[in-house]
Amino acid sequence: MNLEETIKQLPDCAGIYQYFDKEGHLLYVGKAKSLAKRVKSYFIFTPSLKPNTNLSSRIKKMISQAVSMNYIVVNSEHDALILENSLIKQLNPKYNILLRDDKTYPYIYIDNAKEYPRFEITRKIIQSSNVTYYGPFSVGARDILDSIYDICRLVQKKGSLKSKKLCLYYQIGKCLGPCELNVPYEEYKKELDLATELIKNKKTLLAKLEEKMHFYAQNLRFEEAGEIRDRYQRISRSEIKSEIDFASDENYDIFVLKNAENRAVIVRIFMRGGKIISSSHDYIQLNEGYDEDELYQRALMDFYSNGKPPIIAPILIATEFENKNIIEEYLTTLFEKKALIKVPKKGDKKKLIDLALINAQELLRKEGKQNSDAILSEVKELFSLEKIPKRVEIFDNSHMSGVATVGAMAVYDKGGFDKKSYRTYHLQAKDEYSQMRETLTKRVESFSKNSPPDLWIIDGGGTLLKLAFEILESNGVFLDVIAISKEKIDAKAHRAKGKAKDIIHTKEDVFRLKDSDKRLQWMQKLRDEAHRSAINFHKKTKLKLDKESKLLSLKGISQAKIVKLINHFGTFEALKNLSVEEIGSVLNIKDANIIKSIYK
Repeated sequence: MNLEETIKQLPDCAGIYQYFDKEGHLLYVGKAKSLAKRVKSYFIFTPSLKPNTNLSSRIKKMISQAVSMNYIVVNSEHDALILENSLIKQLNPKYNILLRDDKTYPYIYIDNAKEYPRFEITRKIIQSSNVTYYGPFSVGARDILDSIYDICRLVQKKGSLKSKKLCLYYQIGKCLGPCELNVPYEEYKKELDLATELIKNKKTLLAKLEEKMHFYAQNLRFEEAGEIRDRYQRISRSEIKSEIDFASDENYDIFVLKNAENRAVIVRIFMRGGKIISSSHDYIQLNEGYDEDELYQRALMDFYSNGKPPIIAPILIATEFENKNIIEEYLTTLFEKKALIKVPKKGDKKKLIDLALINAQELLRKEGKQNSDAILSEVKELFSLEKIPKRVEIFDNSHMSGVATVGAMAVYDKGGFDKKSYRTYHLQAKDEYSQMRETLTKRVESFSKNSPPDLWIIDGGGTLLKLAFEILESNGVFLDVIAISKEKIDAKAHRAKGKAKDIIHTKEDVFRLKDSDKRLQWMQKLRDEAHRSAINFHKKTKLKLDKESKLLSLKGISQAKIVKLINHFGTFEALKNLSVEEIGSVLNIKDANIIKSIYK
């Protein structure tokens, strides 16, 4: 069935639709209250099928490339919204705008039902009606908490009260000692009140940290002074500076967007109790144009996608956007109370929006300067990539004679390595091809939680490049992939410098660039980082395996039997969770009982 026939047969009900180009690559995922009405609005049907002249240039370009479409019927527009968001994150369609910030921000909380309560960190709701939350904190939550316990004489550790004995913290004056002493609650509450004030008022907290820093420096305790200095700086970075201070205890989540030619920025500001407590921002690469409506929907869906937040606040945005009512309905269901999305026109709330927009503009200016280097654009042009590779995932595997086989993924993002996003994998496969298949498959399976990047780089040659494309295509994902390998000398690939030249493989071409080529050096830097990550994880895994093997050997389990177990079950961690019968199916019941006694 061709595109026009499919469109004419669309049902008048809620669902999602997908457009594909002539090569079968997914171009766009959209949602609709009525599939028939929504999709037909993209086209003019006479005298022949063509894009509607009322479309934006971005969507018109997409429609001109579409040759086929699929659709999925769902029960409601609400369900369509959720499915659309999930598919965009997993499949990374060319014309959808993809946000990569799906992390949750931490809150500091205190359970007031405890006899001597203490502050802790959470990213989700604690099931207790006596809990008070402070946050969210985009940066510095742990530093704030550490500072509280440095300054206030609170119970320092969760298990301290159980010991019923005074500990070192009491002796150095950092705890009142309620574990053993009869500390009046009024006295303990004074420390709680001070801690609460420091969490809510960062100026006061930073002033106290500055005092401690100078005290340590004056007493020649420079290492401790340095730690306080670093903590001070991290806490300082966690919010946009502002003199706006509401007279009331109002809470707001503020979201604004700003765009330049090829990139946009989203700024989030969190106001709690009438004060700005933290802020965050993310850059978005605009590969096929800017759509503020879609970007607002993505920003709100992604930020609240991890469940009901501990503190629910009205949402302020800079401009109205399409489907705002649908997003409100979705958030109302998620929050279990009425969600409010407002566009303030005057007063202090409008000042908050203006403040966020000023910061968004400044962030775009600074980011433009930082990315003045044209290397990424040159890489895109040379290798005929679909997108400028702002975010890249690089893969390598490592093992020693088939032992401690691991895979590693390093991540490059906007000019530097994003080490928090690195991933490592224990692998079962024995040959290089199967190992890379296992590593890449594990990554693809996590796309729904951690969206695809702009580019994959594989440490390997054309065979592994083809494998990567097969894995992606079988999962409905279109993604640029490049492989980098050493040329073979005497039928062997050499890593050592000077022994062999690096070869770059793309879907269409093979490149042998000069050693001085900046594009080659950029790829080598990324490949080497993934290799370093894989080697380090392999060493840690091998060390752990050696220790476990020695433990089993001491109990009379031979090396041959240990190898047989690991080949069958994969890891020692898996072995620990097995029953005697399961282990006995590979060895014998006597050995199985010995092993089980070790791992009780």
